[in-house]
Amino acid sequence: MSPDALPPDPFAGDPTDPALSMDDAGDLDALSPAEREEVVADLADLAVYQALLEGRGVRGIVVDCGDCGDQHFHEWSLLRASLQQLLDEGQMRPHEPAFDPDPATYVTWEYCRGYADAVLSDS
Repeated sequence: MSPDALPPDPFAGDPTDPALSMDDAGDLDALSPAEREEVVADLADLAVYQALLEGRGVRGIVVDCGDCGDQHFHEWSLLRASLQQLLDEGQMRPHEPAFDPDPATYVTWEYCRGYADAVLSDS
């Protein structure tokens, strides 16, 4: 469809156009070197946690959200993709929540860390 066939933009030339904020995506602050190191370390830890826990029926990580107060359930692949996106783009985009997650099949990051420490220290 040609742009000429569309109705006129009601905000054309308006400096308060709400869509102008969408053009600021390239202005995001890049991660600091320390933040990048943390995300890279989280990705490495996530791979270990998944390798140790997925075979035991754990589907991913649960996070208590400080913004909404709800628990957010992240399957392994979704969390990996979100962390990689943070590393690549400096932000995580919103995503669909897990559909009807079974809370018994998700654990916290702290649980993963403790489990990995215990298993790997016995080796």
